[in-house]
Amino acid sequence: MILTVTLNTAVDLTYRVPRLEPHCVHHVHDVTERPGGKGLNVARVLAALGHDTVVTGFAGGRTGEELHALLRTAPGSHRVTDALTAVRGNTRRTVAVVDDTTGDTTQLNEPGPQVSAEEWTAFVTTYERLLPDASAVALCGSMPRGLPVGAYAALVREARVAGVPVLLDTSGEPLLRGLAARPDVVKPNIDELAGITGTSEPLRAAYEARRRGANAVAASLGADGVLLVTPDGAWRAAPPSRLVGNPTGAGDSAVAGLLSGLVEGLPWPDRLARAVALSAATVRAPVAGEFDTATYADLLPRVVVTEQARVG
Repeated sequence: MILTVTLNTAVDLTYRVPRLEPHCVHHVHDVTERPGGKGLNVARVLAALGHDTVVTGFAGGRTGEELHALLRTAPGSHRVTDALTAVRGNTRRTVAVVDDTTGDTTQLNEPGPQVSAEEWTAFVTTYERLLPDASAVALCGSMPRGLPVGAYAALVREARVAGVPVLLDTSGEPLLRGLAARPDVVKPNIDELAGITGTSEPLRAAYEARRRGANAVAASLGADGVLLVTPDGAWRAAPPSRLVGNPTGAGDSAVAGLLSGLVEGLPWPDRLARAVALSAATVRAPVAGEFDTATYADLLPRVVVTEQARVG
C-alpha cells in the first residue's frame, strides 16, 4: 500500500456559479463535497489508478466527523483506509468558487485546528506503526497550528529509517527543513522552489534544492508542465495543449503520478509523463482528488518529455 499523510485535512466544498462578481449575490447552481487536504486528494487519485492507500493525519470536531463519513463514500473508497488521528479541535473547510464563464477558481481556506503535543505524539505512534507496510509515503500540505516547524523533517527521517521512499510536498520553512532530512522526492511549485533557493530560474533552482538534500525535485510550472531533476538526469514535460477548467488539486494528481510510477518501477521520464497527464486531466474534473479518465487516456501518449541540460 501507499501511505499518505495530511496533517491539515479538510472538507472541500466546490461551488459553481455562472459568473463570479465582487459585491454581488451569487446563486450557486452546483455544490460538491469531498474529503480534502493534499494527501487525501493524492490518495483518491491513487485509488482511481488501482493502488491501495492508507490516509493518516488529523481529524476532529463536527467537520472531522463529516470527513470520516466522506472518506467512506467517496469514489474509490474501497481502496482508501482511514487511519486519521483524532484531535479536539475542528477540522477546517475549504471553499472553491468556480466561475463557469472564465473557468477561474477562487479559493477560501479556513485555518486548521490547534494540535497539542499529546495529539502529535499519538499521530507519530500511528505513523510509525503504518510505515513498515508501506511501499512509499507522501507527506503533503500545510501544517495545523501547534506543530513544530520541523515536523515534516522528523517524518522524513522516520521513513528513511524504515527504508520507505518518501515524497515531500509542502512549502516555506517546513520544506526547507524537510530538505535537510533528505527526502527521495520533493514537489514544490515554482514560487515555493524560488522561496527556498533564492533563484527564480527553474532548472538552477531545482539543482540547488538537490544540493540541499533532496534526491529528486519535481517542480510544478503551472500550465507549462513539470520540471524533473534526478540523479539520473533532468527532464521537462508539458501537456500538448492548455486545458480550461478547475486547477484545484492538479499538483496533488502530479504527486499521485510520481508515486504510482515509483512503486511500479517506471523510469523517471515515464513517471513525469504520467504526472503531467494526470495533472492536466484533473483540470477537467469538477473537484480536487479526481481526474477526467478520458482526458488522461488521450493525453498520456501525447505528452512530450524533453531532456534538459545539466547545471553545474
